[in-house]
Amino acid sequence: MKISAIIPAYNEENRIKDVIEPIYKSKLVTEIIAIDDGSEDNTFLVINEYSNINGIQLRENKGKAEAIKIGLKDCDADIILLIDADLVGLKSHHIESLLEPLLKEDYEMTVGIFHSGRFITDLAQKFAPDLSGQRAFKRSLAQDIIDLNMSGYSLEIAISQYVRKNNIKTKYVVLEDISHIMKEEKLGLTKGMVWRLKMYKDILKHWVN
Repeated sequence: MKISAIIPAYNEENRIKDVIEPIYKSKLVTEIIAIDDGSEDNTFLVINEYSNINGIQLRENKGKAEAIKIGLKDCDADIILLIDADLVGLKSHHIESLLEPLLKEDYEMTVGIFHSGRFITDLAQKFAPDLSGQRAFKRSLAQDIIDLNMSGYSLEIAISQYVRKNNIKTKYVVLEDISHIMKEEKLGLTKGMVWRLKMYKDILKHWVN
């Protein structure tokens, strides 16, 4: 069985290795597709350090949703794993926790929920688990996800709405001791808040529509 991990990344040269390594070491993942979403740093050079990774470089920043769609179109795996490039504390056992319900149980999708990582990210996912970017799903859902009307950070909301509408059997998986870098930490307070407002705008726009 082929299992592919898709990692969308934008300006993650200092962090993406910490995500690639545990996926690379996983006994379950057979392919890694890393999409450099028009980064202004050396993200793609870091991706290319791994000879067995399928690296895709976009010439301009298209947003997370479009980057993932491009990765999905380049993927023919039986099970597909979506993982953010800015995770902190990711281990191979987290990857396996997301995949095993699809392999051993009758689930079509899993969603990873942070716990015991950082207070702020734990709290955010406790109240809005549908915003988690850590998911795995079966091939049968891939084309429907590609066809969803989504952009930017409305990706997770669009997928969650699709799951509920179509009664997709989903399991929420607790991921212990894991979190991610906040936008304010990456970009500085002002730029980070601008990005956060854009994210909320994308999400609100999708909910309204």
